[in-house]
Amino acid sequence: MARMTGGQALVRSLATHGVDTVFGLPGVQLDHLFNAFHDERNQVRVIHTRHEQGAGYLAFGYAVSTGKVGAYAVVPGPGFLNTTTALSTAYACNAPVLCIAGQVHTPFIGRGTGQLHEIPDQLGTMRGLTKWAMRAEHPTQVPELMREAFRQMASGRVRPAGIEIPPDVLGLQCDVEVGMPGIPPPPPVPDPDLIDKAAALLGQAENPLIFVGGGIFGAEAELQVLAEMLQAPVILSRAAGGAMSDRHTLAHRLQAGHRLWGKADVVLGVGTRLFPQVP
Repeated sequence: MARMTGGQALVRSLATHGVDTVFGLPGVQLDHLFNAFHDERNQVRVIHTRHEQGAGYLAFGYAVSTGKVGAYAVVPGPGFLNTTTALSTAYACNAPVLCIAGQVHTPFIGRGTGQLHEIPDQLGTMRGLTKWAMRAEHPTQVPELMREAFRQMASGRVRPAGIEIPPDVLGLQCDVEVGMPGIPPPPPVPDPDLIDKAAALLGQAENPLIFVGGGIFGAEAELQVLAEMLQAPVILSRAAGGAMSDRHTLAHRLQAGHRLWGKADVVLGVGTRLFPQVP
């Protein structure tokens, strides 16, 4: 346990969970957070994006291109609202994006007194765009909330999470135990009977087709082995670009997929909602 501010607890929790880059913009409600970023500059790099929408989309792009959590930090109210298009995209595309939003000072939350950047029920808005979101009301809560945010992003269907933290909490200094990161949940166990049935269907197919989405990443090698074994064309959706070399004879984009789809007798979908089939 060490004495630190809420901002330091947040930044050290990010580093503990392997976050080395945060996109964002400084602002008065985040002064203590950016002081902490400065103190931990050898651990966490901050990229100033000049606009909050850029912060959100850069975090999204970072997440989908690396497979790691993409984190961004913005001031409350209009700052947070400028990121909601990116947060909605991350939700729709199953990307692990962490939204860190400031708030007005704790005594004024929900009172409608016209505080700088105050909006009604910011946390409710954030919860509507994420898988999980909470407010840190004391520095000692920060590490556990961060562990839960990362657990939520890694379990089940991957989607963004959010944490809201007022400036008085970011600046309050007290004894905090950052601790270790949470243990990632195990992947779901596949049903062997369903696997056997799928294998039989693919083995008997005359014109098998594989359609992949952004969820394929992490299994690119297995995809190529299976495609070559079946000699099945692989349709790469927009989100799956790079999962298989475009130079491979079995790799196709959506334009070719539109024609191949009509000839297939069995389609294997991997990491995709099978939408769209056409550009």
